[in-house]
Amino acid sequence: MLEVAGLEAGYGRARVLFGVSLEVRAGELAVLAGPNGAGKSTTLKSIMGLIRSSAGTVRFSGDRIDGLPPFEIARRGLGYVPEDRRIFPGLSVAENLEVGRIPGGRAGAWTPERVAALFPALAALRERSGGSLSGGEQQMLAIARTLMGNPAALLLDEPSEGLAPRVVADMERAIVEMKASGLAILLCEQNLAFARRVADRAYLLEQGQVRFAGAASELGEYLFP
Repeated sequence: MLEVAGLEAGYGRARVLFGVSLEVRAGELAVLAGPNGAGKSTTLKSIMGLIRSSAGTVRFSGDRIDGLPPFEIARRGLGYVPEDRRIFPGLSVAENLEVGRIPGGRAGAWTPERVAALFPALAALRERSGGSLSGGEQQMLAIARTLMGNPAALLLDEPSEGLAPRVVADMERAIVEMKASGLAILLCEQNLAFARRVADRAYLLEQGQVRFAGAASELGEYLFP
């Protein structure tokens, strides 16, 4: 579904990624783990076309997408939920969800009713403004809004960061349900316990390079032999 090979990217003259390669199959969740500054968010932004890569290729559903503008990548079915969520604080929950629809995009089954079933906490908040939501509610809304575009694959950047344990448990359940629906998911995450519970495959990124690639269950053994 998603295949990255030899990706190199950075900001100005500062190179951050050094030959990053990874893949995510349909219905699979791969976690990109690593400390702050390892290049995890830069990897997602490069895949999504928000940062232009200097080398390497990105293929989605068999087609190269590196070099395409982000809106075209989204229309092809790749969704992106950034770490800072970027919801519209002045719009209601319902309006934020409507903004997530992609005109002329992929057909699919994600509707306001279905995302409300995935995130029940949002169902009672349809008329509340995005800016009045808690951090956990905003994270749910950011994911739900992206799902409204009916993606075939999802890039999730640190969805559990800063959330209370109860909300993390709700997020874990929702991510497992999204994977079971057939979505391919690439998850950036520092919470190792959370990542190992939801992921099938793991990549460990250190200083812009993949240091480990294998089953998520083996990631802890690699870090703590």
